[in-house]
Amino acid sequence: MTVSGIGAEPKGGLLLVGLGRQRELEGLAAVAARLAAAEGVALRQLAGAGDPDGALAALTSEEAAAAGPWLAALPVDPGLPLERGGSWAEALGAWRQPCLLVVRGEQLDTGLPAAGAALLERWRVPLAGLLQVGGDWQPMLRRRDGLPWLGWLPEIGEGSGEAREEAGAAMAALQQVLRGRWRVLQAA
Repeated sequence: MTVSGIGAEPKGGLLLVGLGRQRELEGLAAVAARLAAAEGVALRQLAGAGDPDGALAALTSEEAAAAGPWLAALPVDPGLPLERGGSWAEALGAWRQPCLLVVRGEQLDTGLPAAGAALLERWRVPLAGLLQVGGDWQPMLRRRDGLPWLGWLPEIGEGSGEAREEAGAAMAALQQVLRGRWRVLQAA
């Protein structure tokens, strides 16, 4: 994958994180698969949500790094406490693992987007930004809330030709912004 005119390819991996209960996180893997397919990068799986250090070590090993850029989805809320203490958010910050915070459209009328961004910032997790999935994209409201939104992806569905065109345009816009943020995180 190249960014037009620059020829830079993101390196390492990007972990997609979401907020909420297990049932609210079920679509996160599908979003990771959509983005990985669009970007032409590997889709990885975490080796165990109960052991962040082991899972992150497997994702970031030298062998994994040699395989090229990747995307993966965290199947649990990063703020939940772990049995051994701490949280995924704390581990993500310690490992300096870049993340993309995925927010569902129906979560926009809550404080979850701001709370999730604050949680990741608290643990110094490199945050690519926030991605809205589903719902109505309202760029003026997203700019007004002061969070680092990258864009919007409509829900996957059949829909009309116009809806498919809108989804394609949303993905193209997201890819351009995401590539730039990913490169910035790799340089940091």
